[in-house]
Amino acid sequence: MENTYPFKRIENKWQKRWHGQSLFQNKKGERGKEKYYLLEMFPYPSGRIHMGHVRNYSIGDVVARYKIMKQFNLLHPMGWDAFGLPAENAALKEKIHPAKWTENNISYMREQLKRMGFAYDWSREISTADPDYYRWNQWIFLKLYEKGLAYQKMASVNWCPRCTTVLANEQVEGGNCWRCGAKVELKEIKQWFFKISAYAEDLLNGLEELSGWPDKVKLMQKNWIGRSLGVEIYFKIFKESEVIPVFTTRQDTIFGATYLVLSAEHPLSLKLIAGRNIEKKAREFINRLKRERRVRTEKNELGKEGIFTGSYAINPVNQEKIPIWIADYVLMEYGTGAVMAVPTHDQRDFEFAKKYKLPMRLVIQNQNSSLKAETMPEAYEDEGKLVNSRSFSGLLSAEAKDKVALWMEEEKIGKIKINYRLKDWGISRQRYWGTPIPIIYCEDCGAVPVPERDLPVTLPKKIDFKYKNGVSPLADDSKFYFIPCPKCGKKAHREIDTMDTFVDSSWYFLRFTDAKDKSSLFSPDEANYWMPVNQYIGGVEHAIMHLLYARFIHKFLSDSGLVKIREPFSKLLTQGMVIKDGAKMSKSKGNVVDPNDIIERFGADTARLFILFAAPPEQDLDWSDQGVKGSFRFLNRVWRLINFTQSKNVPEEKLKDLSNLEKSLEKKLHQTIKKVGEDIERFHFNTAISAVMELVNSIFSLSFKNAEKEEVLPERPIVSECLKKIVLLLSPFAPHIAEEMWQILGGEEGVFKESWPGFEASFIREEEVALIVQINGKVRDKVAIKAEPSEEEIKEKALRQERVKKWLADKKIIKTIIVPGKLVNFVVKPGK
Repeated sequence: MENTYPFKRIENKWQKRWHGQSLFQNKKGERGKEKYYLLEMFPYPSGRIHMGHVRNYSIGDVVARYKIMKQFNLLHPMGWDAFGLPAENAALKEKIHPAKWTENNISYMREQLKRMGFAYDWSREISTADPDYYRWNQWIFLKLYEKGLAYQKMASVNWCPRCTTVLANEQVEGGNCWRCGAKVELKEIKQWFFKISAYAEDLLNGLEELSGWPDKVKLMQKNWIGRSLGVEIYFKIFKESEVIPVFTTRQDTIFGATYLVLSAEHPLSLKLIAGRNIEKKAREFINRLKRERRVRTEKNELGKEGIFTGSYAINPVNQEKIPIWIADYVLMEYGTGAVMAVPTHDQRDFEFAKKYKLPMRLVIQNQNSSLKAETMPEAYEDEGKLVNSRSFSGLLSAEAKDKVALWMEEEKIGKIKINYRLKDWGISRQRYWGTPIPIIYCEDCGAVPVPERDLPVTLPKKIDFKYKNGVSPLADDSKFYFIPCPKCGKKAHREIDTMDTFVDSSWYFLRFTDAKDKSSLFSPDEANYWMPVNQYIGGVEHAIMHLLYARFIHKFLSDSGLVKIREPFSKLLTQGMVIKDGAKMSKSKGNVVDPNDIIERFGADTARLFILFAAPPEQDLDWSDQGVKGSFRFLNRVWRLINFTQSKNVPEEKLKDLSNLEKSLEKKLHQTIKKVGEDIERFHFNTAISAVMELVNSIFSLSFKNAEKEEVLPERPIVSECLKKIVLLLSPFAPHIAEEMWQILGGEEGVFKESWPGFEASFIREEEVALIVQINGKVRDKVAIKAEPSEEEIKEKALRQERVKKWLADKKIIKTIIVPGKLVNFVVKPGK
């Protein structure tokens, strides 16, 4: 036997065997078992897997193999999020078609994942760039369109005037074009949207069902949806018929509104400055704000600049004429894109008013001090008692909010309203490599949906990747572009925008339940059997957009009768990043560790074991070359233990006549089995592996050196039992070496045909535990007591202790508090 385990031979051997046995392919004949749908977020086929992938998929693989051994009916599929901008960038740079670039990358990455030994059901593999898949993106679009949930409107895009092309958000770097460095402008064009806002309340309420999601992710989604109960107040433009609606949750401060602020993107911004002396200056200011909006928002540089439009509005509660400004701290994405400014009670308004010397009026008085508008060092944003608010003066804010809201509705100057921060999902992309939007434009009939019988609308393969004036190259393909109108038969043309790639990933988990269906996006019977996903695993960077969009589309398909479950993911794990030299691994930082290098030097099992042992999944993982070597040494230690022990072939028999050391080992074995199983269920992989390491150390405590100075274990059944259990416990973490060691130990079937080991409860309990005895919360003694005693036994044993008797002398026990396994506290008072 080799002294160092031959990982290359072993890993190749077992990967071939798993494939030949279709070991991880789900079989319908196992429907009698409890189902378990495990899914990691599928990757973009960028060319090669990185350590972030290795971590994500190693976490999932442990759970997959554990659930197989726990006799679950497992579904664990893999696919490719294959559309997207990087493929087009590669096409331009490498002069290769995006489809070919993507196919090559998928082939390479698939082999890398197989080299890692991940337990995927490859029979369900999907690629979102396959017409058999994206035809159903188009089908979903048509169903949303039928329900009024897919629509067009004018919206801003990033425009490079030098390249004369539309840029994706990822191509805007610091407000400049990534190619030529020109300042990027915002350009208004017509785009398609999904009306996710119609599901805002449903999405918000659904978070309450997700007890298996991290609280931080639910909070992020809740904040993104942003439900607010307030009042939409109508400010009429002075000497005009138009009204500016403003949403606020602080209607109690309305009497303190001294000016109005619009977003640069507000529809009235340009109209209000038209024909005025400041028009040219204001236009330049508005255009600059639009260009810099993204950079300012990302850097949180808001609230610094503004310009007066020259127009006024009427505050409807007191008929005061107040100036209308345009400022950078109001965004069109929030509320109505207009804000009533109350500088005494909003810090942004306060700073802006101070800068531009705008009027301020106190309307909420701090009950603990006397505030004056002219001497306030900052805005008072808490609640208090209303002042300078006519008949509402004297009311507390909480009461005033309700009364002011009802009064406004009665006077028809406002309306109680629920507002959401969540805006509709813009799905139009002026790119080639994506799902074509199934709409045809006819001069007579307008926008006409492609008939379902004509799906999929496929991308033309022969294409010239030139973006002329921001128009997709699809417009240059006459065979694709021109088509008869499905309604009237006249000459028409196709939509040339393609869909956002988030559409692809918004329902792929459902396709996996019935991946090869040609007649529908999935079978409702299959989806209803497998859904929801029992455990979803992915990076926290997808905590908002992907998960929100997936929940939205799933709910829509549920409303359409295709799937019963309302929430797609029961449990969610968001793993941390892989860090090296203090920064996230990335090519730009030059700190990338190639998984292939680790596999070549140490094997896939070592890579997996290190990445699972180095840190809990939710935390960032600091890469350590020494840690990798340490994992390799441990696997070799176990390898030698299995190969050179004299106990591996000892016949099983009832364990008897054990020495104290062997009894201790027997107890340690059962405690380890319990801990590893519980830790896997909780994703505490690092402590599970540590427990196996401790058990290995305990076995070596029985060893002795022979003449050749090799470690030899006595021929005892307890040792043989421990060795088998170690291999079983280690198998989800290091499956290749575990398979080989199981075979060495005489296992006829593969290790993953075995059941997860059980433990004897009698070995789990410690014989005695140390119990703290407190009197009125102060520690007065400690007492040894048998494990799992009754409360009466705890009380009786504690009261018999001499020190306790001393402290209880002349005291009356009025209450006894017992924390099982930890302490007993006697609450006493003087007297008996």
